[in-house]
Amino acid sequence: MRETNSDFDVIVIGAGYGGFDAAKHAAENDLKVAIVESREMGGTCVNRGCVPSKALLAASGKVRELADAEHLSGFGIHSAPVRFERQKIADHARNLVENIRNNLTKTLERSGVTILRGQGRLEGRQRVGIREANGIDRILTAENVILATGSDPFVPPGIEIDGRTVFTSDEAINLEWLPRWIAIIGSGYIGLEFADVYTALGCEVTMIEALERVMPTFDPDITKLAARHLIDGRDIDARSGVLASKVAPGCPVKITLSDFNSREFVEDLEVDAVLVATGRVPSSKELNLESVGVETNRGFVPIDDNMRVLSNGKPVPNLWAVGDLTGKLMLAHTAAAQGCVAIDNILGNQRKIDYRSIPAATFTHPEISSVGLSELEAKELSSNEGFELGNVRSYFKANSKALAELEGDGLMKLLFRMDTGEVLGAHIYGLHAADLIQEVANAISRRQTVVDLACEVHTHPTLSEVVEVAYKQAAHKLQKALQGK
Repeated sequence: MRETNSDFDVIVIGAGYGGFDAAKHAAENDLKVAIVESREMGGTCVNRGCVPSKALLAASGKVRELADAEHLSGFGIHSAPVRFERQKIADHARNLVENIRNNLTKTLERSGVTILRGQGRLEGRQRVGIREANGIDRILTAENVILATGSDPFVPPGIEIDGRTVFTSDEAINLEWLPRWIAIIGSGYIGLEFADVYTALGCEVTMIEALERVMPTFDPDITKLAARHLIDGRDIDARSGVLASKVAPGCPVKITLSDFNSREFVEDLEVDAVLVATGRVPSSKELNLESVGVETNRGFVPIDDNMRVLSNGKPVPNLWAVGDLTGKLMLAHTAAAQGCVAIDNILGNQRKIDYRSIPAATFTHPEISSVGLSELEAKELSSNEGFELGNVRSYFKANSKALAELEGDGLMKLLFRMDTGEVLGAHIYGLHAADLIQEVANAISRRQTVVDLACEVHTHPTLSEVVEVAYKQAAHKLQKALQGK
């Protein structure tokens, strides 16, 4: 591939996990690679998302555990009043970010990837413009260009951000202060994780959800159990069906709540701070996509299953996109997988990605995880394809390891086909749910059946037996149904 007149075989715009994995994989396959980044190496996940938020959750989770006198007394343990230093918790997150960012940068450099600092954009086919911080602008050529610019927090109309009293997750991960009373707008995974952090550190939380129920993106049965512990069991005032139609920064922050459907005024709130956790939007405005005739869909760049960018439904030659920018599954590990798939296709090794087998997790205490189809999606599939949907539940309260930890509140829901036994999806709430879901993700990836999976032996006593029990229940239900025919 080096027999070209281009500056590089591949130029990647964006150095988040999608861009990082693409660049690294390309370099490992002897391609000449450059990666362009205008901000910190590592993108959102390393600097403003997954990594620092998990550090905060780990530290605040220890505080919660040590402060839960009732739970500890079940073990016969009595702890002194818990003290913590906010700044050292914040430093823990910052140090982790710096360490991972440095390691990521060194990995690319060792792989032979050229790191270019500046704002990257397209300048027509196989041409990338780079505007450096000092104003210098240059254009490079590449046989292939991969767009991996990620996403930014979405701030709804009527909400004014000042970064101090009204802020997004980008600022929240710095943990610069602990508001006595904070409102969190949105009850998706970002809102839930930060509610977990803030309540553990002694803050009072009001959660504002525009849709008719809190945690609207989660399985309803999982939500019912999880909300009882993560919201109702903590100092959280959760309100659903209301819209934060106006938020004005200050001391205090003033919030105007309106009915989501009628838009009629409901009430005014005054709080110490507001975290806006209303999702994310693609970072595509600065890419100059019009230079190659590409139109976005609400900012998302259209791609096919091979990661090729589409224009009017047809692939644009030599142009690829991965990660949040594509709007497929806005998860760091999805972006990383897409990056490798794009490079494999550039190398001529035809590959697609199986989105159904990619798991997602919310790192609350306890955790929530899912993979595959939701129950609604599975019902639609069963209706369209004419098969009966299987559904079984496995409970943590019947698991020896969970009971030993005094963590028996948990549930796994397994969805499968009643004709073939193929696993379609799973949803888990409970201790280490984020780890447990991977086993089901692997089963979905291999299109395995519950009959085969029920024969697999799991270590006793471990939480993995929650999954084993679900497989065995599903296999029994399937076999009983077949015997009845």
